[in-house]
Amino acid sequence: MSYTHILVAVDLTEECDPVMTRAQVLARNNQAKLSVVHVVEPMAMAFGGDVPMDLSMLQQQQFDQARERLDAFAVKYNELAADQRHLTYGQPRQEIHRLAEEQGCDLIIVGSHGRHGLALLLGSTANDVLHGAPCDVLAVRLKKPE
Repeated sequence: MSYTHILVAVDLTEECDPVMTRAQVLARNNQAKLSVVHVVEPMAMAFGGDVPMDLSMLQQQQFDQARERLDAFAVKYNELAADQRHLTYGQPRQEIHRLAEEQGCDLIIVGSHGRHGLALLLGSTANDVLHGAPCDVLAVRLKKPE
């Protein structure tokens, strides 16, 4: 099967380097467009929903920092033009699926920490993305730091 548009979901840490390397090889081999997405989760989700204070300023700072990190990431992988970088706010699974549909992607690539047992085969984000994805999903296994 040949892919035409590959979407790579990244967390902007060095751990995603092997994911991006695999994506670049696949994109080159398929002559496919390559896009990346980083999703900034709402801070309230980290605190379980109800937070008794306004987090909008902190959330905006988090978003601005993510934009800077995504721009630096794009420089590292010079194949990423501005229209290939997506920074969005929300729940990762929903945003990745929405963007894949919106952009006409036929493959989503995510990183996955190899865990033991069938239930822990994929990390929580990778597992979420897999379920209900509008296209194929490739989980690139990430090695544990030694």
